[in-house]
Parts: sequence; structure tokens; C-alpha cells
Amino acid sequence: MPVVTATLALIIFTAGAASGALGALLGLGGGVFLVPFLNLALGFPFSAAAAISLTTVIATSSTVSASRAGKQLINMKLGMLLEVATAGGSFLGGVTAQLIGQSVLQKLFGVVAILVAIIMLTRLRRRNVILDPTANPGVLGGRYYEEESGCEVTYRVKRLPVAIVASFIAGNVSSLLGIGGGIIKVPVLNAWCGIPLRAAAATSAFMIGVTATAGAVIYYGLGQLEPALAAAAVLGVQLGSWAGMRFGAAAPVKWLKVSMAVLLFIVSAMMLARSGR
Repeated sequence: MPVVTATLALIIFTAGAASGALGALLGLGGGVFLVPFLNLALGFPFSAAAAISLTTVIATSSTVSASRAGKQLINMKLGMLLEVATAGGSFLGGVTAQLIGQSVLQKLFGVVAILVAIIMLTRLRRRNVILDPTANPGVLGGRYYEEESGCEVTYRVKRLPVAIVASFIAGNVSSLLGIGGGIIKVPVLNAWCGIPLRAAAATSAFMIGVTATAGAVIYYGLGQLEPALAAAAVLGVQLGSWAGMRFGAAAPVKWLKVSMAVLLFIVSAMMLARSGR
């Protein structure tokens, strides 16, 4: 673990701001970008990087959820249902992470990132919205105003069992890799469960705070969380999340999907290269 200094705290604050902006913009929580930076660039042990990242995921969740609560983007009913599976997976992941070597975790991170990027690129033209304002959203579906369509749109939830299984896996991967779980939940909800990207991202942001807390407790109890550096990262993420949300509100959905895929490919390549050393 690097020695805690003011310079290191400033670097982590800056990295947190960039990760927070990307996390809020794409609904991934930011950990998918912060963990590789801490692990590869700054030389943090993977478990320490994951612990710091999980604290920023909690901060991102709070910021994004508060800002989007009044815009009907967060699907509370679906989120609460999936959170049961996610929290269980998160606790299990925090325990499992203590038994797996760093190179294995790096490989797993890289493979997960590639799979998610491919999924996003295969669904560029799929929007999952119904423009008829009288359409029935079903028990777990929803409605929200979409600027791109210029009207209120409706969506229905499909393949609920897939969403539940994906949420459990996302919770496990979240704690195992310190990435919040949005990296799995957002693409799966959007690609296979009929939920528009903006609604999937907002609902994921609502859930990832609880998910990350379940895993962060394990790391903290084992002394792998450095409070001073975590605080610097959280402050940076809060600032970055605010900027990401302002930009993301007007960004085209197709652009967001392509950006997400490109960033995931880059991160994956870095992690897989490092794991082979």
C-alpha cells in the first residue's frame, strides 16, 4: 500500500472526479474506471483499490438517486425487488474476494468488461420505449419524459428471472471487483429486459449504494480500507457525478452506449495485460 500523502490524496481526488463523471453518465458507478487506476497506475493491492472504490460507489448512488428521484427515471418497484438478490450476491463476493489471488481478479475484471462491451455494441439501435402514452407498462414497468422523443414514453419489464439472476451475479462481481454492479445490471436490463438505457442507469444507481455497502463492510472489517484516501475519492466522485449528470441529460443514448463500450474495451485490455505479468 502506498504511503498516504497530500499529493496522493489529490491524485485520488482527481481520479475520483473523472470516475464519478463517467459513472453518473453511464450508470456504472465509476468503480470500473477507478479500480484499474488505483491498481495499475498507483500500485494499490486489488483488495485495497476495491475497498476505496466501493465507498465511492455509495457516494455516487446517493448523488445520482437524489437528483433523478423527481424525474420518474428510477423504477422503485423493480429496484427494490432486484436489490434482494443483489445484496446477497454482494455479501458473498466480499467474502470470496479474500480467497482469490490478485491476478485472477484482474483477469475476471477484464473478461467481464469485454462481455459487457460486446453486449452494448450489439444493442445500439434498440431503445425499448413505447411512444403511445396510453400503453400499459405492466406491474413492474414505468413511464418517464424523454427529451429525445419529446414526450412521455412507456416501457415494460421483460424476462424478470434473467434480471434477478443478473442482479445476484452483479452483486457478487461488485464486491469481488469493487465496481458497483452497474457494469452488469445496466447492459442486461437494457439489452434483454426491455428497460431503456436512462431508466436502467437510474435504477442501477439507486441499487448500487446498498450493494456496495454490503461488500464494503467486509473490506473495512479486514482493515483493507484506508479512510483518508477513501474520503478524497468520495469528494472527487461527488463533484464528478454532478458534472456527469448535467452532461448526460442531453447526450444521445447511442453515443452513451458507444462510449461505454469503448471505455470498457480499454479498461479490459489494461487489466488483462497486467494480469499476465
